[in-house]
Amino acid sequence: MKRDCYISVDIEADGAIPGVFSMLSLGAAVVGRHHLADDPTACFYIELQPISARFDEAAMKVNQLDRGRLEREGAAPALAMARFEAWVREAASDAKPVFVGFNATFDWMFVHWYFVHFLGRSPFGIAGLDIKAYAMGSLGLERWSDTTKRNLDRRFLATDVHTHHALDDAREQAEIFSRLRAFTQSQNPSRNR
Repeated sequence: MKRDCYISVDIEADGAIPGVFSMLSLGAAVVGRHHLADDPTACFYIELQPISARFDEAAMKVNQLDRGRLEREGAAPALAMARFEAWVREAASDAKPVFVGFNATFDWMFVHWYFVHFLGRSPFGIAGLDIKAYAMGSLGLERWSDTTKRNLDRRFLATDVHTHHALDDAREQAEIFSRLRAFTQSQNPSRNR
């Protein structure tokens, strides 16, 4: 059986759902290698051209991206997704790439839609691992609200601040997931493989 290669992915979008709105940037970091700035397989970042004229002002205030600049300079979505797919395959090497996100449902929805719409396939398949759900299960938390960054035990939080830059946030998520996994493995040594 192939080992897993956990890849933390974060996106910035100009609205709530793919297809109607656009994914504007995508960042990814291999969990366990996310801190290696000189390793090109450790991290990935790309900005994309919008696919529609629609956007939500509130989303644009959060992501702080310039749609006009992205229309001129962003990568065409099909090219962006082909580059990301190639990076995922190289980063994972002979392992199975596993999509990891903090509130994975939002980021995964955009990434999966873009992969299927523009390439007809996804290197991650149809599943993603949500860090909040992982925390809830591994820490025995009773309430979903206990998994927000505001409420999560500080020892699991990353040292970097959340910037809403897709690569920064992917690295932050990778660090949170690494800390949670290390804690879980220390609590269940007989399950480590």
